[in-house]
Amino acid sequence: MAKKEYPNLKGDFRPKQPIISGNLSGLKEKSLSVLKFILGIALLPFVYSSSIAFVSQISQIQKSCQNYFWLGVIVFLVFFLFIWEPEIIYNSGHKLLEIVFNFFRPFVEIAPNLLPIYTIILFILYGILSLIVKDSWLLEYSVFLIGFSIAMHIVFTARALGSKKGDFLKANYIFGFSFVYIINAALLALLLSLVFKQFSFLDFSKSSYLQARDIFNALFKQIFVR
Repeated sequence: MAKKEYPNLKGDFRPKQPIISGNLSGLKEKSLSVLKFILGIALLPFVYSSSIAFVSQISQIQKSCQNYFWLGVIVFLVFFLFIWEPEIIYNSGHKLLEIVFNFFRPFVEIAPNLLPIYTIILFILYGILSLIVKDSWLLEYSVFLIGFSIAMHIVFTARALGSKKGDFLKANYIFGFSFVYIINAALLALLLSLVFKQFSFLDFSKSSYLQARDIFNALFKQIFVR
């Protein structure tokens, strides 16, 4: 078919990508980022309250296990900052979770960041080995490795979320990491409550909620009540 010509018109009038559509898409993305930023800020009181509640509960277990847990956290941080970044171990855990949740595609995207796979495996191994080994060293070494693994998961997840480009207002990082941190604190509290009678998941949850509520109430009064 011959090309239609318009002799009275100047310029190239071939169909182009609508500018308005592109602008609306960018506006939609920025609006979503603003919403995530607001939600991320709203989660920060829960990040604080879950941390305080966790420290309060873990202080109830025997002193030796407390020390081994925090030693595991500190040893990881020393390794990470001064000796070697065990990113290959962290990435291997990611791949394992991708294989496990391959049947449910949407969860594959969030599971590696959300679930501390090595921490979960260590709890399972401890549960199995504790049926055979009755010595205290098993619990102490397991708690040390649990501290190491949860610190590794949180640090590398924070770095992965923070390194994403085009994150307007750092909304994905603030919301994503706050959400991951809270879920990990709750999951770790739940698993520890299965091992230690002194560690109460119910008290952890109640304390986290009450402290976060008090923060919101104080902020509300500060802003709206004169």
